[in-house]
Parts: sequence; structure tokens; C-alpha cells
Amino acid sequence: MTWYLPFTSVEFFFCLLFLVLYGGYLYRIKRLAHQFGQKANVLWAKTIIRTIYMALLIIALLGPSFGAMTKEIRTNGKDVFVAVDLSLSMNATDVPPNRLEKIKLELLEFIKNTDADRVGLIGFSSEPFVLSPLTYDQGALELFIQTLKTSLAPAEAARLTPVLELANQKFSETETNREQERSKLLVIFSDGETFGENIVEAAHALNEAGVRVYTVGVGTYTGGKIPQGRGFKKDNDGNTVITRLEPTTLQEVAALTNGAYFEVNQNISEVPRVLSAVNAVKSELRQTKVVEVAANKYLYPLLAAFLLIALDVLWTLQVLRI
Repeated sequence: MTWYLPFTSVEFFFCLLFLVLYGGYLYRIKRLAHQFGQKANVLWAKTIIRTIYMALLIIALLGPSFGAMTKEIRTNGKDVFVAVDLSLSMNATDVPPNRLEKIKLELLEFIKNTDADRVGLIGFSSEPFVLSPLTYDQGALELFIQTLKTSLAPAEAARLTPVLELANQKFSETETNREQERSKLLVIFSDGETFGENIVEAAHALNEAGVRVYTVGVGTYTGGKIPQGRGFKKDNDGNTVITRLEPTTLQEVAALTNGAYFEVNQNISEVPRVLSAVNAVKSELRQTKVVEVAANKYLYPLLAAFLLIALDVLWTLQVLRI
């Protein structure tokens, strides 16, 4: 037989407390009986019962474990990289307070509720860069999300192909034979304004590697201005730049990788649907094994102790006759 918990100073303290208090009680009753010329031998019946149920309570607390039972252990894996567009157009205020701040708030909820084992964070504009590798540390990831700002990336238009290539590379670098069985997902947040894109080859490579891509278009079709200094960004002709949601490339990436496209604008946020889609992807089975474990039988001594306590309460004895 083994024990779930060791016998520590806490249990020793309660045993000592019981002996001291109950010993004092017995001493007082015996003295009182002696003064009246009586014997309190009947008291020993209660003493035995109370000592037994006190011992049973301590045993139940320690958790006696005996007898073997088999248990199947399954370990699953799901990794998610989140890529966030940090180009200047993400400062547009058509999605209040602005596109990037809106996504940061949504991402914090996404991270809290995803069932992924590991989540990583990628920032990008013209070139992508890893802000956080795949990690189990949700707290650290939330800190990285809170520090996202467009000044972290080059002030150039976004490109999606390098993002797909980097995500594929990072998923491959972290693979071992066991991790090849992990589900792999990429979630991209962008307004879709990209240039020089030829994403088909990069998307096919991700699809062949088993990476599913969900894309989220951030912005409105009417568009918004991009704050710059005390005014708004202007083009070379002095006209105010209007940035609009361009979903075509994002939709294409999602379609080529068996993913889905969602949107976030001033009226709706489909990030909860993204979360549902990510959580709906089944974690691939990594390992199954059967182990023998000792069963904790604390319930039996606990039940016996309660029965004796009930007997102690219901069974009244006349110790002294006055």
C-alpha cells in the first residue's frame, strides 16, 4: 500500500492536539468521579470510538492507495502562429479606436480561450519577423500582444508571401518525429493591402505541410484615413490617402489551405468565429499508452469515520450519578 500524501508536521500537530485535549478531558472526568466516589469506566467505550474515528480521518487525509488499475493516457498537440499586419495602414481609424488596437483587444481574448497547446506571434509589413516563438506561456504572449505597434515594422506596404514562408519554416524547425503529428494552424490579421504578391506557391507549400490558414480582414470597404503626425498621410500629389479593406488575397490564401476568411470592422467582429474554427480543429493524437496507477481509497476510512461519529453523537452514556 502507498500513500497519496506523506505524514507531515500538520498531521502530527492534529494528533498531538487530540491527545492533549482529550487527555485533559479524561483527567478532569476521572478526578470528578473520584470526588464523588464513583468510577468512570464506561467512559473508555467513548474514548475507543473517538480515537478510532480520529485515526480514520487522518488515514483518509493521507490517502491510502492500494490495488492497481489501468488508465489510458492520451497526449494531443495543436500549434498556432498568429501573424499581425503592422504596416501603417493598420493605424487607420475606420475601425475604432484603430485597426491595430482593435485587433490587440480581440487577440487577448483569443489567446485566453484557445485550446491550442502552443501559440506563437509574428509581426509583418514588407518583411515578417517572429515576436514570440511557439510557447506554452500565455502570460508572456499577452505581453507581446500589448506591445504591438506599427513602428516595430518598416513603414512599407505589407506582403503576405514572406509571412507564409516564415510560418512554414518555423513550423518545420520545431518539428520532431512526435511533433510532426501536431495540428498546425496560421491565423493572419491584415487589411489585405499587399503588393507584388504571388501567393499560390507559398500557400500550396503550407497546405502540403498540413498547415491550415485562417485569414481575418480588418477594416471597412469605404476605408479610412491614416494618422501621421498632426494630420493624415498624403500621397506624392498631396492627396489624403484612404486605405480600404482588400479581401481578395486573404480569401485566396484561406481557400488554398482549407482554411476560412473572416472580417473585423466597425460593426462586427468575427474573431469569436475564428476562435471556434481553431478550437474545432481536432488536436492530432500524439501518443497513447496504458499505465498502472494505484487507486486512492480515502473514501472508505472517511465513510467509516463518519459512521463512528454518528454513533458517538447518538449513543449517550451516563458517566456520573449525582
